[in-house]
Amino acid sequence: MSKIREKPAEKSWVEFKKKESLNAAQLKKFQKYAELLLEWNEDINLTSIKNLAGVVRQHFLDSLALIKFIDFKKVNSIADIGTGAGFPALPLKIIFTDLKVYLIEVTKKKQKFLKTIVEELNLKKVEIIDFDWRTFLRKTQFDIDIFVTRAALDDYELCRMFRETCFYKDKKLIYWGTSEWEPHLKNERYLKDAKSYKLGKKERKLFFFEKN
Repeated sequence: MSKIREKPAEKSWVEFKKKESLNAAQLKKFQKYAELLLEWNEDINLTSIKNLAGVVRQHFLDSLALIKFIDFKKVNSIADIGTGAGFPALPLKIIFTDLKVYLIEVTKKKQKFLKTIVEELNLKKVEIIDFDWRTFLRKTQFDIDIFVTRAALDDYELCRMFRETCFYKDKKLIYWGTSEWEPHLKNERYLKDAKSYKLGKKERKLFFFEKN
């Protein structure tokens, strides 16, 4: 690789490490994650982002934005709905190694990628669940503190978890969205808070849903 191509990549990692206060081991895992993501993306559709700087900003930094608003010392487990290539759950897992993570993903090719990431990064306490969202709600009773999703499903579908008959009705749901996004009218009663953050020049929001 030429020096002209090395410099932007190195700059992205230096800035990322500083911004998130990463140690050497954590940085190495993120670098391997990015390498595998871009490599696999040439064969299967994991992300529309084709360059390292975009992966760091749009996937890693965006996923880790939640750390500013949640005390993960008090969180034992999270479930990522429609996780795709592992965002936001796996970047959070790299930082908080004791976190139990459930990756909900129905697409077989994406499941294979997730399994590879978990193995290559030596991530423990990660379970890949091959159910769609409705089946997950109907068939599972896991001990999950927080559900997270980066706009993988419409909030009308997501808020099925708050129905009286659902095992997870009293859990929290955090939704990554744009600054202009608004929930369906029926779901406004569950929206407890919204937190803004910057991603480059863009303003993004985290929406916090809860029944009680």
